[in-house]
Amino acid sequence: MSSASAHPVEETEVVVVGARCAGSAAAAAFARAGVRVVLLEATRFPSDTLSTHLLWPGGVAELRRLGALDRVAELGAPPLRTAFAAGAGHAIRSSFAPVDGIDYALCVRRTGLDAALAATAADAGARLREGARVGELLWQGTRCAGVRYTDSSGTHDLRAALVVGADGRRSTVARLAGASRPRLSVPSGRDCYFAYWRDTVADWRDVAAQWRDGPDLGTAFPCDDGLLLALVQPPASQDGPGRGGAEQRYHEAIERIPGLATRLAGCERVGRVRSATGLASYFRRSSGPGWALPGDAGHFKDPVTAQGIRDALHYGRRLGELAAPVLHEPRRLDAALRAWEVQRLTECLGIYQWTNRLARATAMSRLEIQLYRRATGDPELARAVTDIFSRTKDPQDVFTPGLAAALAIGALRAAWPSVGPVLTELLHEARDTAADRWQSRTHQAITPATAA
Repeated sequence: MSSASAHPVEETEVVVVGARCAGSAAAAAFARAGVRVVLLEATRFPSDTLSTHLLWPGGVAELRRLGALDRVAELGAPPLRTAFAAGAGHAIRSSFAPVDGIDYALCVRRTGLDAALAATAADAGARLREGARVGELLWQGTRCAGVRYTDSSGTHDLRAALVVGADGRRSTVARLAGASRPRLSVPSGRDCYFAYWRDTVADWRDVAAQWRDGPDLGTAFPCDDGLLLALVQPPASQDGPGRGGAEQRYHEAIERIPGLATRLAGCERVGRVRSATGLASYFRRSSGPGWALPGDAGHFKDPVTAQGIRDALHYGRRLGELAAPVLHEPRRLDAALRAWEVQRLTECLGIYQWTNRLARATAMSRLEIQLYRRATGDPELARAVTDIFSRTKDPQDVFTPGLAAALAIGALRAAWPSVGPVLTELLHEARDTAADRWQSRTHQAITPATAA
C-alpha cells in the first residue's frame, strides 16, 4: 500500500463490511470491548435480503446475548413453542429444550431483523455508514490494512488493523482476499422457493412445521405482521426454474405436499415467489493477515436445516471477543483469527454433514421412516432430534450406534422378507458414516493452521 492516497484517508481499528447478522454481531462485540469500529453497509436500512430467516432457540438466545432480543421482539413475530414434523404417515410434535432460558423459535423477516441488529451495533458504539460500497482492500505488504469504499460523497480510504468481511455468499472481501474458492463444498440436491401468506390459522401460529413427501420438503413458519413463511425445497432442476418460472415450481411443489397445502388452505399469498437455486454448502478459508470472514462469507449451509442466522450471530460475536484483546499485536491477532476459524469448522462440521444429507432431495429412507415412527411415540427422542437444530446436541450424540441398530432392526422387520433394499440402504449409510468420520478426523488439514 502506498504511503500517499488520492482519496480522503481515515484511521480506525476495525472495519466491518456488511451490517446484517454476522457484521452487526461482530461490530457490537468489538465496540463493547472498547474498540473503534466502522460498520459499512452497501444498502440502506430497512432493506430486505434473500433469506428463510428462522431462528431456533439457539439463535434466539444469540439475539439475547447480542442485546437485540427486545428490539426484535417488538417486531411482533409470534414465539414458536412447538416443532412439528410429518413424513411417511407419521406426525411428530415436540417442545424445545431451553437454551439460556429461551424455549421458543422465531421467524422474523429480514427487513426488520437486520435493521434491529444494525441499530444494536450502533448503540454499542459502532459507527454505521449506510450506502457505502467497498471496492478494494488496502494492503501493507501481504497484510490487509483497510478498505477503499465509495458512498454518495465520493471514494474514501479507511485504514484499520482488521477488516471483517461479513458481506455474504458473494463476498467482495473474500474475492479480494483470494478466498472465494471453497476448501470444502457440497452442491445441494434441492432448489429453494418461498413466499409469504396472510395467515388465518390461529391454531398453528405457535408451530414451526415441516413436511416431507417423496423427495419434496416443505415448511411453514409463522412470522411478523400476521404473515406465514411457506417454503418448498423440491429436487434441483438442472435447467433452473424453467419456462413456468419460480411461481410454477413453487405451487406445483405445494400440491405434491398435502400437509403443507392443507396448512395454507384459507391463507392468501402476499407478494411474489422468491427463489434460491444452484446452492452449495461450503467452508472457505476464513482468515488471513488482517482479515476474517464470518457469516456466509466464510461458511454456508443449505437452508434445509435453518442454521445460517444463528451461526452468523454466534461466530460474529466470537470473532469480536477473541480478536479485540490482541488487535494491535499482529502475530497474536493472526493466531486468534486462526483459532476462531478452527473453532467454527470444528463445531460446525457435524451439522454441515447432517445438513448435506437432508439436502440430497431423496425420498425418506427406510431408516428415516423408522426414526419418525419411533419419535412419534418417544417424546425424548423427538426432542433430542429437535435439539440438533437448536445446536444443543450434535448429530453424532443423537444418532448413536445403539439407535442406528434399533432403526436398522425396525426397518428389516418392516420389510421382511424383502430385505434387499434395506440392506442396500444400510451399506450406503455405513459408507456415508465412514466418509463423515474420515472428514472429521482430517479436517485440520484444510485450516490455515496446517496449510502450507
